[in-house]
Amino acid sequence: SKKKGLSFEEKRVRMMEIFFETKDVFQLKDIEKIAPKEKGITSMSVKEILQSLVDDGMVDTDRIGTSNYFWAFPSKALHTRKRKLEELESQFAESSQKKEALQKSIEKSKVGREDTAERAALIEELAALRQKKEQLKAEIDKYRECDPDVVEEMRK
Repeated sequence: SKKKGLSFEEKRVRMMEIFFETKDVFQLKDIEKIAPKEKGITSMSVKEILQSLVDDGMVDTDRIGTSNYFWAFPSKALHTRKRKLEELESQFAESSQKKEALQKSIEKSKVGREDTAERAALIEELAALRQKKEQLKAEIDKYRECDPDVVEEMRK
């Protein structure tokens, strides 16, 4: 049977294992030698995977002289996860408080808006008055040209 290649995520996990198990600092050429032997990551994809880990902040890199060095320690990963967890927990608490405040606001606004016959009659009356207002506005616009103020403006 044909051997299936590793997915990109599996390669990333195995690359992190190299750093966590050795707790050492590497140059790119060292990782390109170690990864295929120990973790089965093809040497062609090592640089791409390493760059994605650096971009995500999981692996640190620094240029010293003409060489680039890469490292990642388990303690840093743990601190990063703890910080992210605390951040998410505080966001969750904040959102929960907002939700409670909105629920209370909804309950408060429902008071006095119960559907009663008197309320329905008032709503109907309001709609009728609004319609009458629109009709009167239309009538005023129709006779606008006879308004003395408008005629005076036109003369000027």
